[in-house]
Amino acid sequence: MNENPTRSDIAAQRRANLSRRRFLRGVGACIALPAFESLLPRGVSSAWAATTAAPGASAAGTTASGAPLRMAFLYIPNGTHQGYWWPESEGRDYKLNKTMEALEKVRDKIQVVGGLDHINATAGPDGAGDHARANGTFLTGVRVRKTAGADIKAGVSIDQVAAQQLGHLTRFPSLELTCVAERRTGNCDSGYSCAYQHNLAWRSPTVPVAPEANPRLVFERLFGIGAPGQRRAQLKARQDQQRSLLDFVMDDASDLEGGLGQRDKQKLDEYLTSVREVEKRIHASDRFGQTPDPAIETPAGIPPSYAEHISIMFDMMLLAFQTDSTRLATFLIANDGANRAFPEIGIPEGHHFLSHHRGETTMMEKIAKIDQFYMRQLGRFLERMDQINDVDGKSLLHNSMIVYGGGICDGNRHSHANLPVVLAGSGGGQLTAGRFIKQPSVPMSNLLLTMADRFGVKGLDRFGDSTGRLTDI
Repeated sequence: MNENPTRSDIAAQRRANLSRRRFLRGVGACIALPAFESLLPRGVSSAWAATTAAPGASAAGTTASGAPLRMAFLYIPNGTHQGYWWPESEGRDYKLNKTMEALEKVRDKIQVVGGLDHINATAGPDGAGDHARANGTFLTGVRVRKTAGADIKAGVSIDQVAAQQLGHLTRFPSLELTCVAERRTGNCDSGYSCAYQHNLAWRSPTVPVAPEANPRLVFERLFGIGAPGQRRAQLKARQDQQRSLLDFVMDDASDLEGGLGQRDKQKLDEYLTSVREVEKRIHASDRFGQTPDPAIETPAGIPPSYAEHISIMFDMMLLAFQTDSTRLATFLIANDGANRAFPEIGIPEGHHFLSHHRGETTMMEKIAKIDQFYMRQLGRFLERMDQINDVDGKSLLHNSMIVYGGGICDGNRHSHANLPVVLAGSGGGQLTAGRFIKQPSVPMSNLLLTMADRFGVKGLDRFGDSTGRLTDI
């Protein structure tokens, strides 16, 4: 062995050990070392994604009774059958129309809100791509950049604005769910990146927060791996292992830094930012004490039934809220433009195909059946939330603000005005549930800004294309 290694010897050893250092895995955590140009053969390019920290800030995040306040956003694609969506009369005497019959048991716990628009999702000078814009604008209120490359740009979504201030109150700042198991890259809609359609949450204008489609992985992230009653001990062992891994990573990074060029030093700093985020999660877990251990078996994975997949993801959100693991969630039930068929309800055609019905009655009736399919899943979730008592004796649903809707009104016309929106829950008494209300054609960003206010977000003068707050909500 060479007792006086040269710089080239050290570099060669680093290259030999690159695969060892690139993936340091602990159960429940993965720390991936970026590919440094200085350590790769000439001509091999590398890429990385920056991670934006989410510092906590002093704010409320609770109801007047002191119970946790939850906020969630649920997305459905391709517009709705307008004739069956909107209730027949306004105010508290409203009658649910055909699509919303599944919400009858929670009729007094919801608001149907009309008149909300997303003007930044319209074509304008950008031309085609309404599905990508609908997704990308829904929780950001901004016009997303038309690109199929890496230079994507949207805005910080309202859930992440809240998470950056209030995420420190729970073990997880936010939870991102989806039933879209297959994620594409590149161009997904007329020159728009797939990133816009596969993500609802955006940590920064250029960094989306990828949702998880596998309920097993969601459960294990929230509560750990193993059988009921054994998860806490195994979680502690994993955290001890993660601490050891983090110590090794930091030592290894210090040794590595001397052989890097300036650009790679910047990459290393960005990488270490993500390492510090892992450290924060471990310290936060210590601060919150024992992790909840629901007395249920870990989900097996993604079920073959779409309805069951949606249902179990709703269950994961409910467990996260019930255990106060997080107070913020997004659920991309299906991405806009999705062309899924629904054989389970007798519809072999794709959803997107049917949405361009051109007024054909049979196709419109099938759209209505798909709307009703999704509404049944929502109804089951809201009923369960309403049946679970919170710490103050009220229901989980009472102490929540849950938006269900989409960024397209009529899929045939690709319209983004008068969006289909249901606002469920009373926000701990801050919302007037049990009615149908029409806003006077205002940006949906006004609703998002108002919800952020009532969630306890401070210092937010505007959001997206907002023009003010909603006073009657």
